[in-house]
Amino acid sequence: MSDLLVASSSVTSAGWRRRDWLAAGAGLLGAGLLPGAARAQGWPDKPIRIIAAQAPGSSNDATSRALADYLSTKLGVPVVVENKPGGVGMIAAETIVRAPADGYTLLMTLHSQPAQAPALLKRLPVDPDKDIVPIAAIGVGPVPGVVHKDFPARTIQEVIAYSKKKPVNVGNYAVGSGWQLMLDQLVKDTGAQFNVVNYKGTGAMLMDLYGGQIDMGAGSLAGIGGGLKQGSVRPVVIAMGNPSSKLPGVPTWKQAGFSGSAYENLPECNMLFAKAGTPQALVDRLAQLVHSSYTESERIKSVRETLSDEDPALTGAALRAFIDRTWPTYRQLTRAAGIAAS
Repeated sequence: MSDLLVASSSVTSAGWRRRDWLAAGAGLLGAGLLPGAARAQGWPDKPIRIIAAQAPGSSNDATSRALADYLSTKLGVPVVVENKPGGVGMIAAETIVRAPADGYTLLMTLHSQPAQAPALLKRLPVDPDKDIVPIAAIGVGPVPGVVHKDFPARTIQEVIAYSKKKPVNVGNYAVGSGWQLMLDQLVKDTGAQFNVVNYKGTGAMLMDLYGGQIDMGAGSLAGIGGGLKQGSVRPVVIAMGNPSSKLPGVPTWKQAGFSGSAYENLPECNMLFAKAGTPQALVDRLAQLVHSSYTESERIKSVRETLSDEDPALTGAALRAFIDRTWPTYRQLTRAAGIAAS
């Protein structure tokens, strides 16, 4: 390093030839002193933020806080969670894009939100395909569609039949969610009538559902599980995910007689992202930590048990294949349905 400084003081920049600059860069790279390598080598040496794109009371929030607890223990620095719901997840995404690409500001969002944003928003503050990079996907378990305890229907078929006489008010936890796309397809397939009410997260939707202001909603067991146990709501269909022992006798769309991409290819999960340009070493390290949290973190285990999540964490090539399969489906169905964020 001292030889490089002496050389730089003895010649002007104009006097350096291309191979001199390349040689200098190679020397820095070998020493681990290029910016990305330096950031990865010293990381972390200050608090880390996880920006959660959903409000408290959601699987997104529960997962973010459990992971933050584990990361803090493993990395020896504080890891804090900030909830920034709204804007199809782009409010939270914009927060990390404005921060340096150094692994200290991360995004935890429902994967349907970056999948949907290009189809939902006329002006896109963040390009999900270019501005953020996926680290890992964490399952949300089965997502049941439920009705208020006093609603006069006990199966999805009875909900459809009732809706043909009187429109059903249905809560939607995020504009353009897979749940909303399923409802849209259900209208086309059956002639059902739904008034969709959009919320900024599951928590706010559940307050209205439990209070009887809306008839029907959907969400992970992290939010809806308490209402199911108390009898405030009844499940009528597993909208996303597999049959579950926690939802005995509740059919999936396929088991209820519905098929097609809207019912079969719109899974949901929580996805951890970093800003594009974050050193790959940090992305890999974080992905490894997500994997290890499944076996080492009691809090992660508890959240997964609450969610009835049995799916493995997705990282690397498997994660990219998942995105390549599902995101185009979300965008195609959203544009076909004419759904747009206000």
